Amino acid sequence: MTVRVIRRALLSVSDKTNLLDLARGLAAFGVELISTGGTRNALAQASLTVREVSDLTGFPEMLDGRVKTMHPKITGAILAVRANTGHMESLSTHSIEPIDMVVVNLYQFEKIAARAEASVEELIENIDIGGPTMIRSAAKNCQDVAIVTSPSDYQPIIDELRQFGVLARETKWRLACDAFRVTADYDRAIS
Repeated sequence: MTVRVIRRALLSVSDKTNLLDLARGLAAFGVELISTGGTRNALAQASLTVREVSDLTGFPEMLDGRVKTMHPKITGAILAVRANTGHMESLSTHSIEPIDMVVVNLYQFEKIAARAEASVEELIENIDIGGPTMIRSAAKNCQDVAIVTSPSDYQPIIDELRQFGVLARETKWRLACDAFRVTADYDRAIS
């Protein structure tokens, strides 16, 4: 795995614990912040410069927020292997800039499911689709993309960036392993 500088980060979280600390830390390193909906609003209200995903994709959120990040300009930006000339040529051809960090935590399905009065419709609307897609895409491409799924990782990541300017391969690998556990546990809870 090659150690890469983080230039662009996509943040899309339901649990906003310590989000602003992470975002401020990333912004201090000159990282461009990209986000959706409520996360974007929280960052903007904290006076952070943040780019809306729809500005990147050229396509608005739709279907009551069900479709936000499932777009080639997001998925391609995450999945492109930087050392693969063909991948990078495809990004260039389609005006896609790579995303180097993905910060995602999922809709709180288990919390909703634990409520006795939760309806089937409410459960269905709390099944995250874009989040697991971004998590798995970034984890699959962990040599180039850091995937962050837990607020408990925010401060150690900022500390490592302060100390070294990049995240170590071992850190990215650990984060990817954690990410695959997160999506496996999430799918297990839903099933």
